[in-house]
Amino acid sequence: MEGQTMIRLNCDMGESFGIWKMGQDEQIMPYISLANLACGFHASDAVTMSRSVQLAKQYNVIIGAHPGYQDLIGFGRRSVTCTLEEIKSIVLYQLGALSAFCKANGTTVSYVKPHGALYNDMMRDQNILKAVLSAISSFDKNIKLMVLSTPDNEAYEYTAKMYNIGLIYEVFADRNYNDDGSLVSRMRDNAVITDELEVMQRVKTLRDNGYIESINSKKLYLKADTICVHGDGENALIFIKALQKVLN
Repeated sequence: MEGQTMIRLNCDMGESFGIWKMGQDEQIMPYISLANLACGFHASDAVTMSRSVQLAKQYNVIIGAHPGYQDLIGFGRRSVTCTLEEIKSIVLYQLGALSAFCKANGTTVSYVKPHGALYNDMMRDQNILKAVLSAISSFDKNIKLMVLSTPDNEAYEYTAKMYNIGLIYEVFADRNYNDDGSLVSRMRDNAVITDELEVMQRVKTLRDNGYIESINSKKLYLKADTICVHGDGENALIFIKALQKVLN
């Protein structure tokens, strides 16, 4: 559509740990625009981070840091009680680690997308959002923050401007939404959409009409800079190839 911002694909990647492998990074990387790379707290390790950065650079994929709570066993999907100082510190720690590998390979971190429970907590709690923004701002104000797009983004925009940080608005193709624009909890069976045709239709509706439907069929009008498909899903590669055709 004329005047419509290009919607790019992003994917959570680099989430293997030691001999334990997750995702299809080598197969998926050529089909995405932005890679959210795990930084060692919820997943990944030094070698995995190094290889992930090299893979992203090989395919000219924009690199984002994907920091989470320090919870390898729970894969960062459980909230961990932290002070705001701790949240700022763990985000800065992980951002710095990934940035070291980027510098060693002649590239940079362009944005931060918190992982799992930290992402959800940030979207619910303005103080946690401020702690994340403060960490990014203290490191590099050119780095943007990826947030969940909601029907009302003004509060997030206002807070981000306080720290001179730009925002990237994200919509999930393969996750169901509540009526308020939040994601359906992964504790529920219907949290993740696995049907390819349903995912394709959701994206087409978002592209053409600017909204997706909640679990109760409420129209949620969302600003979409990027769409996330989870790289650990069984059909992730199929979804991403199909989505790329829809959006290009």
